[in-house]
Amino acid sequence: MFINGEWCGAVSGASFDVTDPATGEVIGAMPDGATADAERAIEAADRAFASWSSTTARERSDLLLRAWQLMVERADDIAQLMTREQGKPLKAARNEVNYAADFLRYYSEEATRVVGEWLPSQRPDQRFLVLRQPVGVVAMVTPWNYPVSMLTRKMGPALAAGCTLVLKPAEDTPLCAKAVFDVFIDAGIPAGVINMVTARDPRPIGDVFTDDPRVRKITFTGSTPVGRLLAGRAASNLKRVSVELGGHAPFIVFPDADPVRAAKGAAALKFLNSGQACISPNRLYVPEQHADAFTETMVERVSKVRAGNGFTDGVGVGPLVNEAAVAKVAAQVDDAVAKGATALVGGCRLDEGDFAAGHFYAPTLLAGVRDGMAIYREETFGPVAPIIAYGDVDEVVAMANDTDYGLAAYVYTNDIATAIRTAEGLRFGIIGVNDVNPTSASVPFGGMKDSGLGREGSHEGIAEYLETKSVGFAV
Repeated sequence: MFINGEWCGAVSGASFDVTDPATGEVIGAMPDGATADAERAIEAADRAFASWSSTTARERSDLLLRAWQLMVERADDIAQLMTREQGKPLKAARNEVNYAADFLRYYSEEATRVVGEWLPSQRPDQRFLVLRQPVGVVAMVTPWNYPVSMLTRKMGPALAAGCTLVLKPAEDTPLCAKAVFDVFIDAGIPAGVINMVTARDPRPIGDVFTDDPRVRKITFTGSTPVGRLLAGRAASNLKRVSVELGGHAPFIVFPDADPVRAAKGAAALKFLNSGQACISPNRLYVPEQHADAFTETMVERVSKVRAGNGFTDGVGVGPLVNEAAVAKVAAQVDDAVAKGATALVGGCRLDEGDFAAGHFYAPTLLAGVRDGMAIYREETFGPVAPIIAYGDVDEVVAMANDTDYGLAAYVYTNDIATAIRTAEGLRFGIIGVNDVNPTSASVPFGGMKDSGLGREGSHEGIAEYLETKSVGFAV
C-alpha cells in the first residue's frame, strides 16, 4: 500500500495473491488491508490537504503534465501488466493506457481554469466574491474492467482541484493501480497527497470511507447494488457522492439505416474488453425487415472473433475476470435458449486445452431474444450480443427506455430528424449516433437513474471536486 509517501504493508501483515485470469497463475501479491490501514491513509491525506490545496493551479498543472509524460513513456510496460492482470488483448490495453493518459493531460489544463466570480449587490455599499475551492479528502473506489483509465479519470480532476485522496482499487487489479501510483510518485507528488489501500475484502475499507468525517467526498465506479450501499451510507453523513454504475445499453437500428454498417459497428463495440464495459450494447434492436441482413453480418463478424490469452496475436476476446463472471454469462445464455432464443454463434464456456485454467466464454450471438428472458433485463458484462427484432418504429424508443439503467445508448439512422428526436427522447446520459465510441476526456461521462450520479470527464468532472463559497464585502 502507499500511505504518506511510502510503500508499506498492512498493519496485520496479511497479503493476498493476484492471479492472471487467462492462466490462473499467481503473478504477484498485495497487502490485505483493513480498517486500521484505511484510517492511516485518511489521516495522511487529511494532514496533506492544507499544503496541497494551497499550491498554485500552475504547480498542480505542471505535476499532472509530468505524470502524463511519464505515462506515455511507460505505456507499453503498463499495457503489458494490464493484459497479464486483467486479461484484455494487448492492443486494447495499449488503447486504454493512452486514454488514461488523456485525462492527465486534460486536467493539467483544467487546473488553471478553475475560476470564481465577482458579483454586484442590490446595495451600493456591498460586493460579492464567489470562490471555487477543493472539497477536501476524497475516497475513491475503482473497478477492475478499466484498471488504469478509471483511476486517472478520478485522480486527474481531484488533484487538479486541490484535493487529496485515498484510493481503494479493485481487488482483482491492484498491480495496475500500483503502476499508476509509481507514475505520480516519479512525477513528484508530495507525501500524503495520494494514498492507496489494497484489500481482498473491500467492505471494511468502504465502511471507513463512508463513516470517517475527514472524508468529504466519495467517488465510486462499479455495480449498482454496491453504489447504492455506498451512496446511502455516505448520505447519512452528508458527504458529497458521485457514482458511475451499471448499464444496459440499447443499440437501435432504424429502418432507414444500413443494417450491414450497423452490424459492423455493433460487432466492433460489443466484444471490446470481452463485453465487460458499462457502456457495452446489451440489447440490439433491429427492424424486422432488416433482421436477416443484420444477423448475417453479425454471424460473419462474431464467428471471426477469436478468444484466448491477450498476449496472443489476433485474439479479440480475452478471459472474463473470474469464475463468478463466467457463471453469470452462462446462466443468462442458458436461460435465453431455454425460453426460445437461438445461439447462432458460441453459447458455451471455453474450458478445454489452452482455456482450461482460465475464465473464458465463447463470443456469442443470440437471436430471438425477447422480454421475459433474464438477458433482456439484466446487464450481462460478457461477450454476448442479443438481437431483438421489432416491428413498430414508433415503439422502439419506449422499448429502449424500459429499463432502470440510463448510462449509454446507440442509434443508427441516416435521417437527421430521427437522430435528434431519438437522442432527445432516450433517457440515457451518453448517446452515440452512428458512433460506437462517444467518449473522450473532454466530454461528460455518466448516467441517469440506476446508472449513477454526477459526471466524470470535461469541465463537469472537476466541478465534482469543488465547493462553492460566497464572500460578501461591505465597501
